Amino acid sequence: MFEAVEGLVDEKNDLEARLGAPETHADQRLAKQLSQRYNELTAIVNTWTEWHRLADDIEAALELASDAPEFAAEAEQLTARRAIAEERLRHLLVPRDAADSKDALLEVKSGEGGEESALFAADLLRMYTRWSERRGFAVEILDANMSDLGGYKSVTVAVKARGATEPGETPYALLKFEGGVHRVQRVPATESQGRIHTSAAGVLVMPEAEQVDVVIDDNDLRIDVYRSSGPGGQSVNTTDSAVRITHVPTGIVASCQNEKSQLQNKEQAMRILRGRIMQAAQDAADAEASDARRSQVRTVDRSERIRTYNYPENRISDHRTGYKSYNLDQVLDGDLDPVVDSCVKADLAARLAALEE
Repeated sequence: MFEAVEGLVDEKNDLEARLGAPETHADQRLAKQLSQRYNELTAIVNTWTEWHRLADDIEAALELASDAPEFAAEAEQLTARRAIAEERLRHLLVPRDAADSKDALLEVKSGEGGEESALFAADLLRMYTRWSERRGFAVEILDANMSDLGGYKSVTVAVKARGATEPGETPYALLKFEGGVHRVQRVPATESQGRIHTSAAGVLVMPEAEQVDVVIDDNDLRIDVYRSSGPGGQSVNTTDSAVRITHVPTGIVASCQNEKSQLQNKEQAMRILRGRIMQAAQDAADAEASDARRSQVRTVDRSERIRTYNYPENRISDHRTGYKSYNLDQVLDGDLDPVVDSCVKADLAARLAALEE
């Protein structure tokens, strides 16, 4: 598996030369693609170089240990470090989703359960917001449709990294496993008899596409404006500021009514539309791929009922990975990493198995 790295070293050197050429940067999309690939290869080559260097250091420490026993302990430490570097290199070589370098658009929708579902959707948004803050990510609400009791019928947010991130540590690479139906079991605030109800909310995660990622012809768009609905501040519900954009060739629709300005709503709706078009294109590519390729791209199922939040038992269960813990209150307060990690590790293990086959 590591033998392939020598070819990647040549590819990295070639990319470095191309990125140094002025003509490359005349095409923004090409320059962005080459830069992303160069960053991926840099992480691989640096780790591979460290792995080789540690092997030389271990050999030298073992030779010295024959005369100075204290070098035997150093050899053990170096061996442990090389094992870590080897595992990291193995992970870096696993093919990733093309969108794993992206920020994320996350949409939460209420489902079965009416007002209780909308309140649960608000709890999920708070969980993701707290988790993002712990990770150093920024969260921006793009569109929100609130319920009468302060929950969300639907809410769309952008989750953005504030700086450079390691491969696999971007908002989309981590949050993509959150897509699906989330089920909650608890006594609703609207329940007078104290009975436990089951309701659900849906989560959709998309990569945030930039203009250079998705080129949209203005002639392919149908733009409708209408009056905002639901709770709102002064002027939000009194002017035709809400915007709905339809991409006619694909039928994909995005809308926004969160801002007072029609122009701001249009800009936010276009961000959501680009993300949905990019996700649809990736889904289509995955569907056309072979079974082996699909197992590498999307091994952890992100469809129906992915997780249950049981309030009476303070338990959270992920139905795809078998993860279970009894600290639901902490998870809802943003301690989501162990749950996300269980999905990332399951996906990585399946990708490694497919690659080794």
